[in-house]
Amino acid sequence: MVTRCPGDKTFGRKLMRKSIFAVAMAACGLFATSAIAADYPERDVTLIVQSSPGGGSDIIARTIARIVNEGKLSSTQMLVENKPGGGGAIAYNYVAQRKGDPYVMGTIATSFFVAPLMGQSPAKVEDFQPIAVIAGDPFILVVEAKSGIATLDDIKAKKVLRIGNTGPVTDPALLAVSLGNELGIEVRPVPFNGDGEVTTALLGGHIDLQFGNASEVMAQIEAGRLKPVAVTSPERLASLPDVPTFKELGSDIELMLYRGVVMPKDMPAEAVAFWEDVMKKVSESDIWKTQYVERNNSVPLYWDADEFARRVPEISKLYADYLTTIQK
Repeated sequence: MVTRCPGDKTFGRKLMRKSIFAVAMAACGLFATSAIAADYPERDVTLIVQSSPGGGSDIIARTIARIVNEGKLSSTQMLVENKPGGGGAIAYNYVAQRKGDPYVMGTIATSFFVAPLMGQSPAKVEDFQPIAVIAGDPFILVVEAKSGIATLDDIKAKKVLRIGNTGPVTDPALLAVSLGNELGIEVRPVPFNGDGEVTTALLGGHIDLQFGNASEVMAQIEAGRLKPVAVTSPERLASLPDVPTFKELGSDIELMLYRGVVMPKDMPAEAVAFWEDVMKKVSESDIWKTQYVERNNSVPLYWDADEFARRVPEISKLYADYLTTIQK
């Protein structure tokens, strides 16, 4: 004899419906996974920029988007959206919070590493999926052409020198501290509102040294008003073949502003592989080479996602050590 509880039939029907629903959802999940691999991307992807329109990162982002869209490197469009403010924190936090979203990515600058170290951004470097680095912007140590300074030995002999920068936590400021420590001299920082003002002050004799981005000081070098002493890139610049690297001069100074893109953490492998390949094609395109690399005297390079990820802790530690030095 079977004892039936009240509502057995209703319960059975509910259980059956739940089982069918679960099977259907599992099937849909499998379909969705394969669809991502086969059809990704299915809609436009947004590249978030941490600076205002017209800035260096904005120019890079729009150049990348132009190459992707005009070259049809993606079946959908790449859109550019500016989210300036907070020293880059607003943009970085926005990207980091889109965890697992394969339709958003962001550009990086020095602030990507520095902002979290200074407590300005809750988003850490570990909250991102590195995709690729496609260029490096080196710095050139320059002096006024008639200053009488031509080598690192000349700088060392001066004992005390003034150097311009646009803030205490910038690449030129880091380089200035490193230079002073290595040569055993006092390098006095002089603050300015912009890199153009630093160059003007150098030309006017108000400061003695400048670590300038190649795109900012090359015109004055070519005009004979500034003299380059050394470059911070791993190898000599094609545009300045006679100017040695710091490494060649026995110095440990080596630093570039890396130009690349990241995505949020927990990114599907298919999305990482897709954009890694797209960025490689961008870096190899004639538009990128002529409109960015050559125009800005950048160093052409390509780091895939794995290489970029391997380098992130090294770069972050470089800035962390620097911050420790200036806070003593």
